[in-house]
Amino acid sequence: MLDISRDIHSLSSFKRNTPEFIRRLKETGAPVLLTVNGKADLVVQDAAAYQQLLELVDRLESIAAVHEALAEKKAGKGRPASEFFAEMEREFDIPPDA
Repeated sequence: MLDISRDIHSLSSFKRNTPEFIRRLKETGAPVLLTVNGKADLVVQDAAAYQQLLELVDRLESIAAVHEALAEKKAGKGRPASEFFAEMEREFDIPPDA
């Protein structure tokens, strides 16, 4: 998580102290917000922490999709899977027990 008292730095500072920033990024896994002309412009993060973030987003998207599907089912939308698969078999000329 970004700590605004510790993790906001200028791009110039990052350029001057890159090895120290890299050490801290790898050690803490916390991102660093870099500013350009006093405005937030870039976020730098080590690869392992970024991968964790991507995996978390993927999980949350899956959970949201399941919640949406359950809400649609509860609202009476959709149809039985057997009906869907029978339609696909007919549409693509797939024998029923293939």
